[in-house]
Amino acid sequence: MFEQIINFDRMEQAVALFGSFDANIKLIESQYGVNVISRGSDLKVTGEAENVAKAVRAINGLLTLINKGEGLSEQNVRYVMNLVSEGSEDKLSAMANNCICITSKGRPVKPKTLGQEKYVDAIKEKTIVFGIGPAGTGKTYLAVAMAVNAFRAKEINRIILTRPAVEAGEKLGFLPGDLQQKVDPYLRPLYDALFDMLGAENFQRYQERGNIEVAPLAYMRGRTLDDSFIILDEAQNTTPEQMKMFLTRLGFNSKIVVTGDITQIDLPDGKRSGLVEASKILKNIDDIETIHFTEKDVVRHRLVQDIIKAYEKYEEVKRRK
Repeated sequence: MFEQIINFDRMEQAVALFGSFDANIKLIESQYGVNVISRGSDLKVTGEAENVAKAVRAINGLLTLINKGEGLSEQNVRYVMNLVSEGSEDKLSAMANNCICITSKGRPVKPKTLGQEKYVDAIKEKTIVFGIGPAGTGKTYLAVAMAVNAFRAKEINRIILTRPAVEAGEKLGFLPGDLQQKVDPYLRPLYDALFDMLGAENFQRYQERGNIEVAPLAYMRGRTLDDSFIILDEAQNTTPEQMKMFLTRLGFNSKIVVTGDITQIDLPDGKRSGLVEASKILKNIDDIETIHFTEKDVVRHRLVQDIIKAYEKYEEVKRRK
């Protein structure tokens, strides 16, 4: 039996580390098969030498997040343990510092994974960024946060959010109301992100002034978008022609972020995805970058990661057959 001692600078660190009903420490004990005991300002970790070493690295990674003001959740405890298995937990200190913006409720929006950190840095540095990956990786939410940050800093005059109005197995024509009312359900995730960042009243005011526009992709045709931060969401459901039309709307002093999940294409059979095609055609152009997320970047419920892994395994077996 091997043991190692970790010293706390402040008791608040221990409280944050253990979490509600010691949930965080129980997760670490279960993962590595160790025992973790708190004695005053010391934490004693006992078990097999290799497992103790990994548990200590995970705890030190979590303490890095705590010292940067991060609250711990099951998601980021599991993420730190994943980083330990890859030997990448030392990269956490840079990630925890990167606050994008503050929501209307005063909550800081920060990248929660290294993939998200890379995505945010790409948006800062490049004019066009493709964010491709599974559901729950924060592609849209972080893009909206970056747009709001640029708007508040007066770097751009308008935020434009758009989506192709393609049905996920449902028929648009059966929905009640005029065209705008029919497409609003498709744009709801974009509205939700903006409400969270700006508050409903500010959003309404900016929308009335024309500073914020949320519209179907078809409304983009024939326009030149200067001084704008433009986000195309669910881009896997664009055709190559729509994607080319959208990307060529780019005006001076503007940024474009294109997000999508190429495993959830709702286009009719035989139709090529504009996102898949564009990411191949444009990959060698300066000032355009593609960021690929994996299931490790999922920041929703743990089961979302498990669901994505299960589907990937199923698709791999199908390909082999």
